[in-house]
Amino acid sequence: MIDILIPTAAQGLMWALLALGVYITFRVLDVADLSVEGSFPLGAAVAATALVNGLGITAAFILAAVAGALAGIVTGFLTTKLRIPALLAGILTMIGLYSVNLHVMGKANVALLRVDTVFTYAENLGLTPAMAMFIVGLVAVLVVGVIIYWFFGTELGTAVRATGCNSQMARAQGVNTDSMVVLGLLISNALVALSGALVAQSNGFADVGMGTGTIVIGLASVIIGEVLFGTRSFFNCLIAVVLGSIVYRLVISIVLQMGMPPNDLKLFTAILVAVALAMPLIREKINARRHRA
Repeated sequence: MIDILIPTAAQGLMWALLALGVYITFRVLDVADLSVEGSFPLGAAVAATALVNGLGITAAFILAAVAGALAGIVTGFLTTKLRIPALLAGILTMIGLYSVNLHVMGKANVALLRVDTVFTYAENLGLTPAMAMFIVGLVAVLVVGVIIYWFFGTELGTAVRATGCNSQMARAQGVNTDSMVVLGLLISNALVALSGALVAQSNGFADVGMGTGTIVIGLASVIIGEVLFGTRSFFNCLIAVVLGSIVYRLVISIVLQMGMPPNDLKLFTAILVAVALAMPLIREKINARRHRA
């Protein structure tokens, strides 16, 4: 059981960065951003290409985050300056990034065979591959989580949260809501790209099609976390999203162990997200019936 639990939790921690990015747009900004399906493979492509060319792990992560941030800026520009609806702006960015990713890698995929990754250095410390994945994912989530919690407690971060909560009130208080939307999308896509960089190093390759369905995975993690662990405070929400990502991976691992064909995973995820989204309504109806009874 431990042999399955640790790698699954490690995968959940690496994908938790994606879930945190989706949470920032979906909950904090109240924007449906589909550009994450392009920025995730963008981060993977940039990190893999940097590692193959010998630029080192630090440069790979920095370049991946910067690339993701630029993708978020493009989506923000389309939304705020050109007044394109956020959903459509994200789709346009996602489509454009497909070609960008091909140019970055020079082909459809880049293998990381015989290339030192962050997990290689962790294994050199005497850790097993599974424990190396878990420790690296845990450190990444802790560092990113602390930074996010600190930032959204600052005046600038509060302005971003106010923009998502009530943009008209935020403008009345002198907040440039367009800039806050761009900033939120920048941070979100940078986190998604970092997640892509981690997952690519874990898988041993970067592929142009690895972003398909990532928005559903991110939403599943966010919704499951909120339903199971609550949303009492911003700190609680961040922890809930991370735990939701781990729970989602555990559920996927369990259903695969039970014999579900891998081809049905996307359908299962879609049903799981739909049920999770409907849980508040279901609870409300159950409580109403109990009250009448």
